Amino acid sequence: MDSIYFFGNIVVSFTVLILLCNAPSEAQLSPSFYSSTCPNALTTIRTSIRQAVSRERRMAASLIRLHFHDCFVQGCDASILLDETPSIQSEKTVFPNVNSVRGFEVIEAAKREVEKICPGVVSCADILAVAARDASAAVGGPSWNVNLGRRDSTTASGSVAKTDLPSPFSNLSTLISAFANKGLSARDMVALSGSHTLGQSQCFLFRNRIYSNGTDIDAGFASTRRRQCPSNSGDSNLAALDLVTPNSFDNNYFKNLMQRKGLLQTDQVLFSGGSTDSIVSEYSRNPRTFLSDFGNSMIKMGDIEPLTGQNGIIRRICSAIS
Repeated sequence: MDSIYFFGNIVVSFTVLILLCNAPSEAQLSPSFYSSTCPNALTTIRTSIRQAVSRERRMAASLIRLHFHDCFVQGCDASILLDETPSIQSEKTVFPNVNSVRGFEVIEAAKREVEKICPGVVSCADILAVAARDASAAVGGPSWNVNLGRRDSTTASGSVAKTDLPSPFSNLSTLISAFANKGLSARDMVALSGSHTLGQSQCFLFRNRIYSNGTDIDAGFASTRRRQCPSNSGDSNLAALDLVTPNSFDNNYFKNLMQRKGLLQTDQVLFSGGSTDSIVSEYSRNPRTFLSDFGNSMIKMGDIEPLTGQNGIIRRICSAIS
């Protein structure tokens, strides 16, 4: 499943970020962190990401989701990229990552290109953050100034991934709590959920919803989805999270929710008579507000518990301690 999150490539100004980021470690992050040590790093990453998205447009959603799943476990430290070893409990192999999160090879390819020009300088964690921004821009979504200076972890935690990553079956209060635990507001959560304007989900994650005959799902929408998701087979069959404009980064996701056409339970609970209904309604009416908020929330998410200074390392290969 790709989760995540036209109106041109809007660059959002975030001078208010300083007010939002008050943790000491965050103050060490800066968009200009590599301006002297690797001035061509961002251009090199952007070229690599654009090539990957050009080959497969779905990859944009995958890269945004990869960054999200990294930041929610141990902070934005590229721990999700580490392979299993006798001493490392990989996050790749646990639900909801296993056979789902993707794009690892795209990050490794970008890292190889950066290593050619600046060996041992740019972290995998920063490449992940920049890749998410560049993936959004590559499919017509917003752009934003990425704070840089993260370092890479030497550990991973499959057990924390199991507990801290929101389940696709969560109710609204559980989702709000999961994001609040990471310093993100309910509005951030709704904005970031808007990345489901792109990407796809596997049948087993939405089967119960489309066969529920519930009052929170449009009957015609459910019937359409059942065609590619049988009641007792086809677990890995894919369906677009946004049936109407699956390849455009727009606000149609929120319009879908207001019509009871959210694919996942965690989509539709955002508009189900609860506290986030007004935010969904606002985003459905005002695409520019959504795009601006999405960029702001991606910055806040990217600042979750980074390793900086002498903490962590700079991996030469993102999947291994090197």
